[in-house]
Amino acid sequence: MRKSTRALLAAALVLGVAAGPALTPAFAASTPAAAASRASSPDLSAVIAGLPRADATAALVRVGGTEGSWQGGAGVHDLETNAPADPAARFRAGSVTKVFTAATVLQLAAEGRIDLDRTARSYLPDLIPGRYATVTVRQLLDHTHGIPAADMPGETVEEWYANRFVVHTPEELVRSATARPREFRPGTRQHYLNIGYTIAGLIVERVTGDSYEHQVERRILRPLGLRDTYFPGTDPEIRGPYNHGYQTMRLDDGSTGLRDVSVWGTTDGWAAGDLISTTADLERFTRVLFKGGVVPGPLLEEMFTLPKVPDLRSGDPAAYSVGLSMKRLGGREVWGKTGGRWGYNAAIASTRHGERTLVYSVNSTDAKGQDMNRTALGLMVAAYGLPE
Repeated sequence: MRKSTRALLAAALVLGVAAGPALTPAFAASTPAAAASRASSPDLSAVIAGLPRADATAALVRVGGTEGSWQGGAGVHDLETNAPADPAARFRAGSVTKVFTAATVLQLAAEGRIDLDRTARSYLPDLIPGRYATVTVRQLLDHTHGIPAADMPGETVEEWYANRFVVHTPEELVRSATARPREFRPGTRQHYLNIGYTIAGLIVERVTGDSYEHQVERRILRPLGLRDTYFPGTDPEIRGPYNHGYQTMRLDDGSTGLRDVSVWGTTDGWAAGDLISTTADLERFTRVLFKGGVVPGPLLEEMFTLPKVPDLRSGDPAAYSVGLSMKRLGGREVWGKTGGRWGYNAAIASTRHGERTLVYSVNSTDAKGQDMNRTALGLMVAAYGLPE
């Protein structure tokens, strides 16, 4: 949901995706690992037909809500065996993690243990320096804090791959980021970065005296029965069944091709991006969250309120709220969150009152690229319609 309207429209036209969001009568997809339920959309099936291809090796999709449901999958488990993609596979959800972090902070706010208008420094005086003394918890969560990204080793995917097993602590990341000058005065611009959520995760730990991971498990994963969702910690592997992720990069012989990047440490993401999940778990989480079953009462509106500031780079109106982002598709607001780790793109999305939800995992070969993955973009537009 970070693409501009013009770019989304152009890509949708290239894909040939129909603009109408209505689900159609049952349609049996013929791709590997495909499955259909009560209703199905040939548009969604067409988007994932033919996998694997240059931009993706597999995809798993679920559409739900009061307007009908559909689920399907396509592609391969791995490029060596070409076995069909596992429809129950776990995957790296990337920045979808931020929704879980935001929901946990909002629960603590509802309990009076975190005040969204208090400064981050008041919770972490030993970690947040004076130059960021006015940054509030809410500003951490809606990306209006002005704190720059932490310095990370490498500038190319090949260099990042070489450092894939380096372990980062959240405190190290925060010290690196806050040692640098602020990007803007807090509350005056929006710049989407991980660092605000890293700090938010540390605040959760400080006020509870417990680990961030255990707090999310106790408050969200266990009550909702999300048994296939977990935090990997320092383990670079995906536990349980998964479809391999591949990334286009320079290979050892100097050529450009696909490298299996399924095993890759995610400590640089932590509370901002290290979650592992399944489409079934994320669909349940999305449905319950939007119904008010995760974040109580008026605090849920924090997730559907955009700050009235411009984006730092584009100057467009802010598109990120506390935990979510918003794009107008098919004539209505669609709220959700995308995520990317090397070899994997994921998303959760829903209309405000749950009429239509979308969850996908795409094993993309261009994850974390400048443009949204073609298959992922096609799924979003097929489910909701073209941008205005």
